[in-house]
Amino acid sequence: MPTVDKSTPISWTVGDARITRIAELEVHWPFGILLPGAEDLIDDYDWLRPDFVTDDGRMRLSMHSLVIESAGMRIIVDTCVGNDKSRPGAPPFENLSTPFLEDLDAAGFPPETIDVVVCTHLHVDHVGWNTRLVDGAWVPTFGNAKYLFVQAEYDYWRAEPQDYGPVFEDSVQPVMDAELAELVAPDHRINDEVWLESTPGHTPGHASVIISSAGERAVITGDMIHHPLQFAHPDLASSADYSADGTSTATRLDAFPRWSDGRLVIGTHFAGRTAGHITATDEPSTWRFAP
Repeated sequence: MPTVDKSTPISWTVGDARITRIAELEVHWPFGILLPGAEDLIDDYDWLRPDFVTDDGRMRLSMHSLVIESAGMRIIVDTCVGNDKSRPGAPPFENLSTPFLEDLDAAGFPPETIDVVVCTHLHVDHVGWNTRLVDGAWVPTFGNAKYLFVQAEYDYWRAEPQDYGPVFEDSVQPVMDAELAELVAPDHRINDEVWLESTPGHTPGHASVIISSAGERAVITGDMIHHPLQFAHPDLASSADYSADGTSTATRLDAFPRWSDGRLVIGTHFAGRTAGHITATDEPSTWRFAP
């Protein structure tokens, strides 16, 4: 079962920009559920513990949002699972009741102060707080914000059956109906410091988020990588990837050399310290993550 993550918000500065993690849940799953074959590899990498592997060898995964403060804007990246939502295909996410919005407010980010909502993709655990239940209806949580959905991502999920429950219907369509959404390209620029980078494979229109300010740089990964073990084994694909054609692995092999330039790498599902740096190892096509 998931546990509500009451850890203190974590913040990082990147030049003149600031990024803050607001956690919703942490789950501890057998590696085989999401990364088949990983359970045989984790003991080879002592840097995975304690942040990313439990004492009994399970995967630590965090569900959190990341708020970017940049150039006078507040941008929230991914909105977790959400409360009160029917998720029969995802029992750990069924009908949650967490204090996420209270925690967001306590960290200094009341929903009405958010300017932009970015969904790296439209999976169940990345769109949930797009909306909240008010008087029996789903209404946008961030009523003063523009929600950014990558066009290819939106087109795919609009036509795709929902395996986990009515995710599109309760967390995406109400935003469209409220005319708060903008359908964008996978390299869309939000301002001079923040833009999207196309990282397809986990889903068709998946995008990561680049932050570049005053000579410093960071990336918010999204689900092109779920767990830091995939730095050491980029070919370790997630069972949640929409396609088994190797696109997600190709995307990692393309991105990791660029991202090993000293930038801060912030994992969308990385538990513990969540962010760090990747460096190449002596083995070809493998990297190490240092929280």
